[in-house]
Amino acid sequence: MAALLGHDDQALTRVPDQARYPWVSVATQRFGQSSALSQLLLGATLGFGMTFWDAFIALSLGAILLDLLAIAVGIIGQREGLATAMLARWTGFGHAGSAMLGLIVALSATGWFGIQTGLAGATLAGVTGFNHPAVWSVVLGALVTIIAAYGFRWMAWTAYIAVPLFLIVTTWVLIKVIDNHGIGTLFSESPPGPKISMLTAITLVTGSFIVGAAIAPDMTRFNRSSWDVVKQTVIGITFGEWVVGCSGIVLAHALRSNDIVAVVTDQAGWLGGLVVITAVMKINDWNLYSASLGLVNFFDAVFDIRVSRAQVSILIGATGTFLAAAGILAEFTGYLSMLGVVFPAVPGIMLAEYFVVRRWRREIVGTRPHVPRSAPAWVPVTVVIWPVAAIVGEKLPFGQSSINALVLAFVLYVSAGRLDLLRMRCRRATNRRVEPTAA
Repeated sequence: MAALLGHDDQALTRVPDQARYPWVSVATQRFGQSSALSQLLLGATLGFGMTFWDAFIALSLGAILLDLLAIAVGIIGQREGLATAMLARWTGFGHAGSAMLGLIVALSATGWFGIQTGLAGATLAGVTGFNHPAVWSVVLGALVTIIAAYGFRWMAWTAYIAVPLFLIVTTWVLIKVIDNHGIGTLFSESPPGPKISMLTAITLVTGSFIVGAAIAPDMTRFNRSSWDVVKQTVIGITFGEWVVGCSGIVLAHALRSNDIVAVVTDQAGWLGGLVVITAVMKINDWNLYSASLGLVNFFDAVFDIRVSRAQVSILIGATGTFLAAAGILAEFTGYLSMLGVVFPAVPGIMLAEYFVVRRWRREIVGTRPHVPRSAPAWVPVTVVIWPVAAIVGEKLPFGQSSINALVLAFVLYVSAGRLDLLRMRCRRATNRRVEPTAA
């Protein structure tokens, strides 16, 4: 019965070598994540408030920051073969802290599922003439939920089909729009909407995928080497931002609107609707997948109960579909800005613990290929550093909030780790017995 419902995909254990995939397979899914419908909307948001080249610079800088973050955290996942929430137990968050992180990831990913499903439902309602967005959301949500329940292999095949189809149809729509408006003016004209500053734009870019970068181990645990992580991340994130983000910028300038989905479907009909459907399918399965991993870890850590990842996927899929019908899409920009500040502190702490402080490094490395039997219940310093880094990173009058939060979390955790090590050495020196000298 469990096999019929889906696959567990080592939700609470390490991924063995024989269960890992070639980097191209994982890179296709990474590109699918970073070239989703949200990126098209992000590009349209930037293009509506910036010139083409300013928006391109913001996309490029944001992509570089996301690349560096996803590679650094992803290498930890590849080495240890553990999902993000499980990995957090030995990288600065402890048993209870990882449960909290898993729950937050699940809530965030479910929110993204609701955004994408709501968009797809509204689009299908407009294209087909069957004007019931909630019904279409349920249909598409159920399809994606089945794919996510059956795990990584089914999601890989979905990406093989949806990614090329998405690129072909998006290219056709772009060519049609450019033919009607002229390519030269689109790159030189002023933005059609209220101006967006560069720092705000970079925050939107990083916020649009900061969760995906922070939970990179959910995907990279299936990689075979650290070099595979680098290749798939650079190709997937950078080209995803450039190809789809720039498409959104051009469409916003050409159509003088940031309501790209409505305008594109009006002009391209079924093909425009196909853009939306393929974009949703290749990102929403990963939203459900990461959410299910986070909740499985939560139930294991808090209640000592091992639940089926596939069954959790079904539960989250139903919840996300409800959120789509509730209109979560209206909070799109504010949601991105919030994620851009809250989540960077998480990988900052994980990187500091794994590569610098290394308090639990020996335990997690020494138990391969098994999972360590114990983890600290809480890491009190993390309970303080996480919210402090997020709040201060947002309030600082200089820099970029996501980077501020990440760097602050890293520096504060390393500093706390060094102070603790110094205190332990002083304690040992004080307690050392001094042998009496001979008379």
